[in-house]
Amino acid sequence: MTTTLTKPQPQKTTPRERGHRPGATARRRNWLGGLAGWLWLAVVVVPLYWILITSLKARSNYYASNPLAPPTDPTLDNYELVLESDFISYFWNSVVVTAGAVVPAVAVSFMAAYAIVRGWRMRFLRVVNGMFLMGLAIPLQATAIPVYLIIIKLQLYDSLLALILPSIAFAIPLSVLILANFIRDVPKELFDSMRVDGATEWGTLWRLAAPLTRPAILTVTIFNALTIWNGFLLPLILTQSPSQRTLPLALWTFQGEYGVNVPALLAAVVLTTLPLIILYVFGRRQLLSGLTAGFSR
Repeated sequence: MTTTLTKPQPQKTTPRERGHRPGATARRRNWLGGLAGWLWLAVVVVPLYWILITSLKARSNYYASNPLAPPTDPTLDNYELVLESDFISYFWNSVVVTAGAVVPAVAVSFMAAYAIVRGWRMRFLRVVNGMFLMGLAIPLQATAIPVYLIIIKLQLYDSLLALILPSIAFAIPLSVLILANFIRDVPKELFDSMRVDGATEWGTLWRLAAPLTRPAILTVTIFNALTIWNGFLLPLILTQSPSQRTLPLALWTFQGEYGVNVPALLAAVVLTTLPLIILYVFGRRQLLSGLTAGFSR
């Protein structure tokens, strides 16, 4: 008995069916999405362009010209005025507050995240982790009055330390969350091998966990630095004398009783954001990859 194998005939497809192939939709251009992207780019770029060109205009010609027109006679007088208005002192105060808050916050958060991950079976550490998560739900504005009263009781009002201590407290919860997610991804076998080699928990923390979670450490460092540098509420309620002002609060210097020196104010904005732009340029990859990985796990 023999069997005959027949070659299957290819099925014909209609033009409508060919138009709905899986790859056809992917090759179509998303005109609506592209238009929305260009509109969003304009929304972001136009204010930056206005700030830059206005900072180069004279105050006398600002209201007489088109706000979006480039200056006919660019001048750096506004930047000179800003630098002569104790800008260096305000800049140094911001550097001290940012560095004094970021370094302890990142160090404490890293050690707390390591303890939470490695000692998860301990009830005390689970409670501590829950408290950190609860801290994410409390906004800074809701704690303004209690923080003010605590600073008054500690006799730290109108000092840079009054800004550093609350900044550390508010930076720790999110930092612990991101660092703990990264430390959980470190293979457990590596920790066991370090223990077999005789390493202590302290040595494992700094010789194994720290190098492997360097992207996360840089992420929380940059993120906290940006947040504290731009902080306005704490300097407003916890300082009073001009010598203790930070850069965001010092922008009020160019706002008078009967008017605002808009070109000088925007020149101060440019100088204030310049360090942030430099920091973001050097750390943007670590910041984006760290935040994405930290929240996707």
